[in-house]
Amino acid sequence: MKIQADPPATPEGMYMNEQHHIISYGRLVATWLVLLTLTALTVAVTRLDLGSYKVWGALAIASLKAGVVIAVFMHMRYEGRLLRWLLFVTLLTLAIFIGFTFFDVLYR
Repeated sequence: MKIQADPPATPEGMYMNEQHHIISYGRLVATWLVLLTLTALTVAVTRLDLGSYKVWGALAIASLKAGVVIAVFMHMRYEGRLLRWLLFVTLLTLAIFIGFTFFDVLYR
């Protein structure tokens, strides 16, 4: 059985076969504007009289903002399917546990 070693590292500490994903300034500005718009939408939702739906609306908008940050700044849009699915399953598990916590507090 032959064990293959990792490729030699470059002086920057990165492997030679890794791909760099350079994001343009235009995309960064667009992402910033989307995040600002979603923040303004969050503030607008909190000022409306929606009852308990106010919290759900704010959480939904916060989830969208987190998705934008993960996709753009953490370069998740350039990763393979396996890593995307693992992230999705992890976040879904976290959401289920937070939901159980809400139900526990709601029915005390």
